[in-house]
Amino acid sequence: MLTRRHFVNTTCALFSAPIAGGAWAQSEDSVDDLAPETVVEEAPARKPISDRSMWSSWDARVTPADYDPATSNPWGFHKRFLPQRVEAKAGLTPGDIHVDAVARYLYHIEPEGTAMRYGVAIAKGNLYEPGTYSIRLKRKWPTWRPTDEMIEREPAAFEQFADGMDGGPRNPLGSRAFYLFVGNRDTYLRIHGTPYPRSIGGRASSGCVRMVMAHIIGLYENVQVGSTAYLYPPEGRLSARS
Repeated sequence: MLTRRHFVNTTCALFSAPIAGGAWAQSEDSVDDLAPETVVEEAPARKPISDRSMWSSWDARVTPADYDPATSNPWGFHKRFLPQRVEAKAGLTPGDIHVDAVARYLYHIEPEGTAMRYGVAIAKGNLYEPGTYSIRLKRKWPTWRPTDEMIEREPAAFEQFADGMDGGPRNPLGSRAFYLFVGNRDTYLRIHGTPYPRSIGGRASSGCVRMVMAHIIGLYENVQVGSTAYLYPPEGRLSARS
C-alpha cells in the first residue's frame, strides 16, 4: 500500500530543483501490438495497423521546428512542465519511472543521482490507478482501441472506435507508449504521448498518463523493458493498488 506518508517521503522528497543545463541522450520484440486499455472478446473486423514507413514523417510532424526540449513550447502550457534535469534522492533505481500525480510530473531516474522530469496529465476522477507496475512492452506509434468499459461509459465518444484505430498523429496514444503490467497481467494502463498537449498539467485521460509527443519521443529510447513505474496517489487518495 502507498500511504500518504509514503507519498510525501517519496515524490516530495526524492527530487530537487532543476540542474542548470540539460542533456538528451525501441527495443522491438516479437509480440504484436496490444490493443491498449481493452480486453477484446471478439476479433475486430480489421486489425488496426501502424505504418512503419510513416514513423519518421510522423515524428517530424509532432516535433516543433528548431526543437529545444528545455525551451520549445508552442503548446502554451506553464514552462515548469518542460523537460528538465533535476537531482534525485540517493538509492533510487536508474531506469525506473516515478509519476507525481499531485504536481503532474514524471521522473525518469538516471545514474549519478539525477532524473529527467517531464510534465504529464493524469486520468479524470477515480480513473487514475496508483500502484507499482512493470513496463513489459513499449511501442512506437501504437495502435489503440478503447476498453469495453470506456465504450459503455461514453458510447458517443468511443463506440466508433470499437474495431480499433491505426497508429498516427491523431491516435489517442500518440507517438510512443509504455505498457504497464502487474506480473504477467496487462493492466491496459499506458504512459503515452497525446494529440492533446494542452491537457498537460491537468486530469484528462481515461486511466493513462499522458505526455507531450515530442517529449516522450526523447524519453523513449532511454526506457528499457522491465523497468518499474511507480504511480503515486493524487490529492485526496490515501492508498494505492499494487
